Amino acid sequence: MFGLFKKKSKLEQLQEQHAKLLKEAFELSKSNRKASDLKTAEAAQIADQIASLSA
Repeated sequence: MFGLFKKKSKLEQLQEQHAKLLKEAFELSKSNRKASDLKTAEAAQIADQIASLSA
């Protein structure tokens, strides 16, 4: 309850966005491979940002 109003750090936000993009890419891979590849590329860019933040 006390963490209810706690703001998420930039790293936590990027990790959530990365997970969301990977999930969308997986769902798209079943129907539209090109769109799936684009989502995967976006997720890779987010992963690079995560790596630079955590290093």
